Amino acid sequence: MSVALLYREELKNYDFGEGHPFKGDRFKIFLDFFEKRFYSFKGNFEKIKPQFVSDEILRLVHSKEYIEAIKCASQGIVLSNIFKYVSGDNLNPLTGNIPKNIEKAARTIVGVSLLAGELIAENRFKKAIGIGGGLHHAKPNYGEGFCFYNDVAICIENLKRNYSIERILLLDTDAHAGNGTEEIFYEDPKVLFIDLHQDPKTIYPGTGFISRIGSGKGEGFTVNFPLVPGTSNQAYQYIFDKIIFPLAEEFKPQVIIRYGGSDPHYLDELTNLGLTIQGFRMIGQKVRELAEEFCEGKAIDLITSGYNLKILPFAWAALISGLLDLDVFLGDLKESSHPPKDYKLKETKDIARELKKHLKKYWRCMEKDS
Repeated sequence: MSVALLYREELKNYDFGEGHPFKGDRFKIFLDFFEKRFYSFKGNFEKIKPQFVSDEILRLVHSKEYIEAIKCASQGIVLSNIFKYVSGDNLNPLTGNIPKNIEKAARTIVGVSLLAGELIAENRFKKAIGIGGGLHHAKPNYGEGFCFYNDVAICIENLKRNYSIERILLLDTDAHAGNGTEEIFYEDPKVLFIDLHQDPKTIYPGTGFISRIGSGKGEGFTVNFPLVPGTSNQAYQYIFDKIIFPLAEEFKPQVIIRYGGSDPHYLDELTNLGLTIQGFRMIGQKVRELAEEFCEGKAIDLITSGYNLKILPFAWAALISGLLDLDVFLGDLKESSHPPKDYKLKETKDIARELKKHLKKYWRCMEKDS
């Protein structure tokens, strides 16, 4: 069975303007790279162009008032109360306004993730890769962190409501904590949300502390693993083997959704983690193994982040090649002065022990200290 690859050319309009870290050229840079590096595997992919989504779809997560405000501001209407709806990092740094027409591009991204979920739920594909997906800072009534609509949450709400999927493993490997996604599913036992991110004391958005484990019926279903700056490939692998795999085995997900791009790379310009390209391939491989072992191979992969455009296409390609077990040549990227492969492994093991103390009440697999 081939793999669904979802994107639209309009993704390029998800652009915050000159001087902003998030520019829309990232998508063309990657797609050009993809065409060359994956050429011999092009028969493995079916390229699919999703539709723009309606207000009705956006309202699976976002309020009518918020949608209208973002729509108006994106059309050039100046809102005196714009900071009620967005933070300053969602504005064009030169104009101080929401970039014109970016709202339609945001709907494109929601369309990518929504369709990726539906293709998997309908058993049309085992794997779906959504280019542009993963805007995890957006909240129901507030946009921040370069995110307007939370495409991940909308995808999940659609799966729950319209496909009766009751156990979703949501894995956030973006370097920043997924504060919007966490807020939306904090009381939801149908979503096991595991978030690997740089220590919130050292990076935006300053959330995702280890003690945040969910509440109400969702208590124990939010898992935050704050990473020490410089955390390496082996440390990430340890987290997969000792935390993520045991939780997945006990949770028994029906589908796995992973999102996050290249920003955990040690040369990213906004973060301070320690992955190399081989580490990204390992993450893709681990997600493939999780899906094969626990949910008949069903996995959705959403990719958008990263702030070093030289590194970005290599890291995105490594995630995909690991997920699909494809031997794609990526060895021409020279990674000098990278951290040792086991850098911060001891600290990671210490954090894992602390995390288990918070989770052992809810998960049998977290009772062991090793």
